[in-house]
Amino acid sequence: MNIAAVLNALLVSVLAAVLWKYIKLREHAFMVEEELVLMRQSQELSQVQIDYHAALQALVEDGTRMVCTGRMHTDRICRFESLCYSTEAEEFVYFHSNSSVMLPNLGSRRFQPALLDLSSVEDHNTQYFNFVELPAAALKFMPKPVFVPDVALIANRFNPDNLMHVFHDDLLPIYYTMQQFSDLDLEARLFFMEGWGEGVHFDLYKLLSNKQPLLREQLKTLGRLLCFTKSYVGLSKITTWYQYGFVQPQGPKANILVSGNEIRQFTKFMMQKLNISLEESSSEEYIVLFSRTLNRLVLNEAELILALAQEFQMKTITVSLEEHSFSDIVQLISNASMLVSMHGAQLVMSLFLPRGATVVELFPYAINPEHYTPYKTLATLPGMDLHYIAWQNTNREDTVTYPDRPWDQGGIAHLDKAEQERIIKSTEVPRHLCCRNPEWLFRAYQDTKVNIPSLIQAIKQTKSTPGLKKQKWSGSLYPGKVRDAKCQASVQGTSEAKLAVSWHIPWNLKYLKVREVKYEVWIQEQGENTYMPYILSHQNHTFSENIKPFTIYLVWIRCIFNKNLLGPFADVLLCST
Repeated sequence: MNIAAVLNALLVSVLAAVLWKYIKLREHAFMVEEELVLMRQSQELSQVQIDYHAALQALVEDGTRMVCTGRMHTDRICRFESLCYSTEAEEFVYFHSNSSVMLPNLGSRRFQPALLDLSSVEDHNTQYFNFVELPAAALKFMPKPVFVPDVALIANRFNPDNLMHVFHDDLLPIYYTMQQFSDLDLEARLFFMEGWGEGVHFDLYKLLSNKQPLLREQLKTLGRLLCFTKSYVGLSKITTWYQYGFVQPQGPKANILVSGNEIRQFTKFMMQKLNISLEESSSEEYIVLFSRTLNRLVLNEAELILALAQEFQMKTITVSLEEHSFSDIVQLISNASMLVSMHGAQLVMSLFLPRGATVVELFPYAINPEHYTPYKTLATLPGMDLHYIAWQNTNREDTVTYPDRPWDQGGIAHLDKAEQERIIKSTEVPRHLCCRNPEWLFRAYQDTKVNIPSLIQAIKQTKSTPGLKKQKWSGSLYPGKVRDAKCQASVQGTSEAKLAVSWHIPWNLKYLKVREVKYEVWIQEQGENTYMPYILSHQNHTFSENIKPFTIYLVWIRCIFNKNLLGPFADVLLCST
């Protein structure tokens, strides 16, 4: 064999090996460089350090893990590890591996209609959350993920341009969702996925976290595939008190679970974040009048201010969302004796009023105050301790309407003539569904000349006197179970018997000052469907009426504070005569 050929072949083999090694080193260097870039992107998003290679390996090997609370999509919040989001497809992605967890595992029921609500507004079809599923092996063919190291709360804002919606639907639910999970602290980050811009009230959302909230559009600048190392999806609805009329006409929720105490804990937090003193800034009593500058105007506002000041001998201050900072408005409202405002979203700020203050809500002509009650419901929550007064303009001549405006500002020119005439002649807007009823919009955007004598009379007729404020907490405390319940029977002949029942007071009663304590006792003959109820003042009683010998009775006992604070029943007694 030619030695030159052998050496040439050997040289080619060595060069090929070196070139192969070089290519592999270049590929590795490129991968390392790409990982460094992605790691820098993650660190630009957050100061939290992340080991990119370890995070990627965990995603590939373990996939996504999900555990949820709640039985239905309307009350469900889910905790995820390694939930991802494709900014190109605008879809969340669940990656399956042998180590994935999905609880509840609903199968196709996850689409009936959704896994959960992203908003606190219940079962609204624009607020549903779901994800698409992929095997973790698909990551090989997808853009390299950018990891979000912050604990994330992922939700939708419902209507961030409307202050009522901002507080009721977003801020309160976000605050108490974060209270529910210990790692959703002030270092967690909020991600809003509904697609709105920041809006005029975005600074209020910033108060809930030390980190800048991020919007859906901003995620596109971070990468094509984002993976949240730990996230919570959905909001608690436990603090909401009102439904907006999507299924039935608007009104208070059927089962309100929040009290004024929780509302006031939230307002305390907000005031601290706004650097507003929680102490009384002045002993001077004053009235705040919310002035609207764009629509739904009070046409005789100056006259109204003067009348309120003269009648109640208090300074009257006007504020408006357009001309005053939010902090200044909260500062003034938090020490006011009375808040007067035309019906509108700004009235949600009555939640900052001190205990004992009065809310006066003004309604335009033909709008029945009993049909629109978000602020009445708020003011009358147990523990808010606010007085509420509604005044309605009942004089057609004291209103100015704008039929030629665009439809969304109350105009009705787009309707046929007969419908226009019907609306103009109507004396009350009928109950209706949200959100584009032309008769409601026509009346909601009209301006009003307030009949000042009738308003003053309405305020004075209430049992509250403006100025009687700063009441202490008056929350209701419930009794515990009665203790050591016993029964003893005595038989007198074949037809008469007595049943003596005794018990000890609830354990917590000795620590409480209670105006009135009563006990409710139910006695039921075994096998019967009816029972005999008794209300007693003492801790023992001998029953003889309708008590038969040689019979088994079931006896339930509970304590009642102040006529309506019902405690739990103690364990049932089995008593034989």
